[in-house]
Amino acid sequence: MTVPKYFTSKDKPEDRFSDSNRDLWSIFKVMGEFVEGYDSLLKIGPCISIYGSARAKPGSKYYEMAVKTAASVSENGFGVITGGGPGIMEAANRGAYQNGGKSVGLGIELPKEQGVNRYVSPEYTINFRYFFVRKVMFVKYAQGFIVFPGGFGTLDELFETLTLIQTEKIERIPIVLVGTEFWNSLAGWLRDRLVEEGYISESDMDMFFLTDDYEEAVRYVCEFYKNRKLEPNFSY
Repeated sequence: MTVPKYFTSKDKPEDRFSDSNRDLWSIFKVMGEFVEGYDSLLKIGPCISIYGSARAKPGSKYYEMAVKTAASVSENGFGVITGGGPGIMEAANRGAYQNGGKSVGLGIELPKEQGVNRYVSPEYTINFRYFFVRKVMFVKYAQGFIVFPGGFGTLDELFETLTLIQTEKIERIPIVLVGTEFWNSLAGWLRDRLVEEGYISESDMDMFFLTDDYEEAVRYVCEFYKNRKLEPNFSY
């Protein structure tokens, strides 16, 4: 079987990547998003990132629990950061907004999502084009993470945060997974496969806490900071 050659020795690098100038200029767009995000979030103060499925509907178990969680977070003096979208994000912003707390939405330009939800405070709305810039903001300016059941995006954000803590790119921060029925299988797989086969350490399992009680989730975060200073996480 002959493997086709997509490039020949006659091709010039500039011919292969004709959009190289556009790529170079995109660096300034990335820089602009970082500057806007850093400047805006630094002024907001200590926050908790709450995230989970964008598909959760009002009235569902985890949607309603996320509303109560965010309200409790606000009562304890923290702002609430979400991705600004529907589902769990909307629920968390709703709980913060209706309780008079800071309701932050880090929006992202996506084909199937139209703007941020109505419970994000206008003064705390930041829109991003690049996922990786947005994820930095989630981590850098959050003093904790309360994670509800979700899909690829939720797992991506969870595991990136765990990796940053494991590799000591950021200081240890509290991570709470709400919904043992959902998370127990994943936790069991991590222990049975990754720990047992030596891919992670036993102590890495202590980086997150599982619960079904939203009050316990908020209490876990608050207890963590009883003797610790609240400050941005110096990620990346």
